[in-house]
Amino acid sequence: MDFLLYIVMAASILIFIGSLFMPNRIQQMETELEELSYQVIQDSYQFKKRLKVLEEELLVDHSPSPLSANSVKPNEIIVNQVLSLHKQGVPIKQIASQSALSLDEVEKIIEAKGAERGAF
Repeated sequence: MDFLLYIVMAASILIFIGSLFMPNRIQQMETELEELSYQVIQDSYQFKKRLKVLEEELLVDHSPSPLSANSVKPNEIIVNQVLSLHKQGVPIKQIASQSALSLDEVEKIIEAKGAERGAF
């Protein structure tokens, strides 16, 4: 009986020592999980960055362009004011600043209305 007990104890000691040299599967799984979480975080960051760029592009595309704002015809009152100031000899720069129009728009108004009145 003692002999059997010694064999079982020797076997258990050998198995214990053998387990110390076996690779730790839990540690491998933790390492893989950590690498996977880093990958997910990187992918999430890149996705958010791309999404932000797309949102900025969409916001830029929907904003009114200065050309479209200037293509609106000025009010008749403003046209009359521009013509009146021009007849009084006020410089075009001053007319533009008073009427909140660009120099080109003021010149176009003066040329267009001057050509209409000259045709009569």
